[in-house]
Amino acid sequence: MSWHVDALLTGKAKAFRDGEKSAIGKTPATGAVRITTLGLGGDEQADPAHHGGPHMAVHHYPRDHHAFWRDQIGDHPLLDDPGAFGSNLSVSGLVDSQVRLGDRFRLGSAVVEVSQPRMPCWKIEHRFQRKAMVATIIKSGKSGWYYRVIEEGEAQAGDRLELVSTGASDWTVEHILQSIANPKVVPEIAELEAMAECELLGPSWRGGARKKIAALG
Repeated sequence: MSWHVDALLTGKAKAFRDGEKSAIGKTPATGAVRITTLGLGGDEQADPAHHGGPHMAVHHYPRDHHAFWRDQIGDHPLLDDPGAFGSNLSVSGLVDSQVRLGDRFRLGSAVVEVSQPRMPCWKIEHRFQRKAMVATIIKSGKSGWYYRVIEEGEAQAGDRLELVSTGASDWTVEHILQSIANPKVVPEIAELEAMAECELLGPSWRGGARKKIAALG
């Protein structure tokens, strides 16, 4: 299975709010883009403590979700922008409920692996000037996800995102988000323990699983 890549997107850190910078605004790159273990060439992260690094090298927010947001917040002009949610990839037809932790894809000449959901933060609401978007993302499971880079390479608009292996985990991105981040979802402790020990899952989410175990007591 494969999906058409409409664009690869990168962004520079810019003034965002109260002197704080953000690179959430991404724009389509021209030509081939280098993909390394730390992300796309030319892409920046203003807050390296919470964004970027090998487990968050490439961010994928499904273009399909833009229609959902039009129903939620109206025809906001940002929803015409493939990088509205800070995504590095513009791809349609592949969503959180289909993608599993550890799934591997060929992106141009690179190979990437699903590593964790994207935890939403206040920057989304500030960018759109709409409240309650973070809560809606967690409730709906429409978070998007990150890839780690297994094999470095290059890709460009018009390439295919091709599934090359699956079955490393039964957990979808949506299921992980709901299990760990949604306070109204109470999963089995044994499943949270398995997530906390799963090396495929990014360390921040493994820590989140341990915190939820402690909270459930």
